[in-house]
Amino acid sequence: MKPAPFAYVAARTTDEAVDQLAQHGDDARILAGGQSLVRLMNTRLAAPAVLIDINPAEELDRIATRDGSIVIGALTRQRASELSETVRSSTPLFAEAGSLVAHPAVRSRGTVVGSVCFADPSAELPTALLALDGEVVARSVRGERVIPADDFFLDAYETSLAADELAVEIRIPEAPASRAGSAFLELSRRHGELPVCGVAATVTLDASGQLSDVRLALGSVAGRPVRARAAEAALTGTRPTADGVREAALLAAADLTPSSNCHGSAAFRKHLATVLTQRALTRAIARADGGQTGA
Repeated sequence: MKPAPFAYVAARTTDEAVDQLAQHGDDARILAGGQSLVRLMNTRLAAPAVLIDINPAEELDRIATRDGSIVIGALTRQRASELSETVRSSTPLFAEAGSLVAHPAVRSRGTVVGSVCFADPSAELPTALLALDGEVVARSVRGERVIPADDFFLDAYETSLAADELAVEIRIPEAPASRAGSAFLELSRRHGELPVCGVAATVTLDASGQLSDVRLALGSVAGRPVRARAAEAALTGTRPTADGVREAALLAAADLTPSSNCHGSAAFRKHLATVLTQRALTRAIARADGGQTGA
């Protein structure tokens, strides 16, 4: 099949893109990497009347450090983020998650912010962003707003981004300089496919060796990536032990109600959530204790 007819606009600046969104709203879609959108248009599962191409807006292609956070612009390719020394050193969990996305050819074209905004509940980058307490910065003619990741993801392929808003960047707090560790683990049917289950874990140890901060996010187990807050609370303030990690992993999966599909039953996904959470926490704690922070 071929796409339905559409008008094409090349936005050379962020302001041009935002103005076009204000004019066309729900009838428009943003083209950045196009790894998902073009496929949907070719099968006519998406049929925008106007395609706003932001690739000419070079100002949106950036990775920077600002006010204690890593800033990744809307045109930054996944491969650039994955290999960036800034990202790898300051938020290693995000780099590790990025290395698991599809294949290098896909990551060389697909954008980080595009993956976040597509909001596939199985995708690695939304899950990592949630675990890292990241934010999405949205801009419209009405102004700019900063949306915490937990408020940004609503359901499968659904976000709180308004029709006239452009996601211009994401912001991720820098990891602590010492005694912090993270890990991203997933299981896929075949290399490069979306995971049947994915887990992002990040921990920090205090001077006494207790867990002062624990964050866990799981993907592919609900309509959106989810935080395992009961498991986080159970571990925070405790000294890490194998039994404690095992109990936290059980807590992380206890309230999940994943759906069954051709890639795995609900029971299988729930079992995977337990196993992968236990392994991800164990690896993150080992990295924190050994001075390695991740990818």
